[in-house]
Amino acid sequence: MIKMAEKELKLYDSFLKNNQIDNKYYDKYQVKRGLRNQDGTGVMAGVTNICNVHGYIVNEGEKEPDEGELTFRGYSIKELINNVENEKRFGYEEIVYLLLSGELPDKEQLKQFNSLIDENRQLPNDFFGDMILKAPSLNIMNKLSRSVLSLYSYDDCPDMITPKHEIDTAISVISKLPVIMVLAYYVKQSVYCGESMIMHPVIQGQSTAETILSTLRKDRQFTDEEAKILDVVLMLHAEHGGGNNSTFSCRVLSSSGTDPYSAYAAAIGSLKGPKHGGANHKVSAMQRFIRDTVKNWNSDGEIIDCLRKIVNKEAFDKTGLIYGMGHAVYTLSDPRALILKSNAEKMARGTEFEAELKLIKKVEELSPMVFKEVKGDSKIICANVDMYSGFVYKMLGIPEDLYTPLFAVSRMAGWSAHRFEELVSGRRIIRPAYKSVTGRKEYISIDDRK
Repeated sequence: MIKMAEKELKLYDSFLKNNQIDNKYYDKYQVKRGLRNQDGTGVMAGVTNICNVHGYIVNEGEKEPDEGELTFRGYSIKELINNVENEKRFGYEEIVYLLLSGELPDKEQLKQFNSLIDENRQLPNDFFGDMILKAPSLNIMNKLSRSVLSLYSYDDCPDMITPKHEIDTAISVISKLPVIMVLAYYVKQSVYCGESMIMHPVIQGQSTAETILSTLRKDRQFTDEEAKILDVVLMLHAEHGGGNNSTFSCRVLSSSGTDPYSAYAAAIGSLKGPKHGGANHKVSAMQRFIRDTVKNWNSDGEIIDCLRKIVNKEAFDKTGLIYGMGHAVYTLSDPRALILKSNAEKMARGTEFEAELKLIKKVEELSPMVFKEVKGDSKIICANVDMYSGFVYKMLGIPEDLYTPLFAVSRMAGWSAHRFEELVSGRRIIRPAYKSVTGRKEYISIDDRK
């Protein structure tokens, strides 16, 4: 890293001074920060056929809470997952097909699509050595982003924007990302943690969930139940509308006409942020803090005392946030959280994780009451998907380094679908306006500057 002489340069001081904008301008020009309306709803920036995230009803201009519902191409995520579970099969690949094509595959189409995923798992020759091994990263998300961007160099026509090239590229990246993730993790473990580097070959015919577990686990062993639960997590994370930050990032870049690798790499960079996909790390850290602080996990009083200190900015990271609670759209319930919670209960039953799950459920139950007591805020909030996703990963023995990368591996399907739609239907570069509030200044010659 470049080190600057602080005595000679004022860049550090200027960072805050010259990047601060008076709040009055946001009110004066009715700026919708974060592209949010006054009531917290998102500014309408487009229309989509891909996904609907429903969490409230607007009745005569008033926002009313409602049960959460998530649909992919019109199909309820609950029904999609329930049918897969009833048929005792894997469903993530079917979700990918649905998102990319807009239609559910029949048996033969799904079989052919699974074969296509299989064929595209392998990385290009020398890719591992040149792009992953030689430049290890402490953060796997950064390595995923760099690796996707690097795949551009292995494409004979990377800038070609045609239906065939777009679909082929999306399938290629979706197939390879789980392998890149696991390899990047083991390189990181070897270089930074002094542990052994594991490189298991991909097994033909395995689902995405099975591929992740068989390449990640040192002994390659896993149960069918474990793989099926990971498959459910992948299905839940595959898509979540066009307005979330990473998907919108993908659409913004796609609207410029850039190549798919650049758009997908940008989406991964966005998802890494702690206010977006990286929030699952905050949830896990907060849950550890509560586990260590609360001595009697069966005591509502102790749990409330701990949560009260968190909301009062006296404990944990002192932000006043209870991570895993609340969502930009969902109010009464997050359907993803409900499905994960149900799976977590099945998985934890009769194991050492049962007591910890009970504690997490208590945090979910008591948090709204604590917010109302401390802040006088009676806003209806529910647990979001991150409240339970990290716990499920923990039970599966998945290292915390991979919580957000797994999110990215799954969400590649949704990003691809939104890129397709932006290219076909957007047809205009996304360019919102920013009002300049800096007045004209007279130029000062270099000899007169202080």
